[in-house]
Amino acid sequence: MLALLFLLAGLGTGMAALGKVWSTAVQREKEAELLFIGAQFSRALESYHRLSPGPEKSYPQTLEALVLDPRFPNTVRHLRRIYTDPMTGAPEWGLIRDAQGGIIGVHSLSGGVPLKVSGFTPSQEGFAEAASYRDWIFRPRSEPGPAPAGASEGGQTERPGEPSPGASAETKGLGLPSGFSPPAPPTR
Repeated sequence: MLALLFLLAGLGTGMAALGKVWSTAVQREKEAELLFIGAQFSRALESYHRLSPGPEKSYPQTLEALVLDPRFPNTVRHLRRIYTDPMTGAPEWGLIRDAQGGIIGVHSLSGGVPLKVSGFTPSQEGFAEAASYRDWIFRPRSEPGPAPAGASEGGQTERPGEPSPGASAETKGLGLPSGFSPPAPPTR
């Protein structure tokens, strides 16, 4: 009988340890997803700003403007959809605004403490000192701030999958490979 109690106690301890390992693994996956989504928001904010018509560049007033840019007659999408915050499970994000009310950064609304404290990209180096996920602020690389996300690594001026700075207007922002030129229209 005593051996059975020791066996149950050992199994209970083992299950608790397994639960802790599983919980940590799930949190690490959510953190990786948050970093990916944050980079998507950073790129979308940068694209919106870069493609602003006229000499005055602006940032969106709402996140929905990143999904369907109202400034153009044709459909222009800087972001596929408004992502759900993996830390909270809700589609709401903390917004950082400039003096004109434009969104220049987003962050999670979770007050949880990050497990990841090192190994960030140079554009995320401020994340190492974060007390919570709210401190992981994702900004376009053109916007100054303590933790700009989505900036290129190693001083590169273009990211893989983005057209080169000299690409034609038709290919900018479409996610086409560098140097890609659309085929010429047929002549009659």
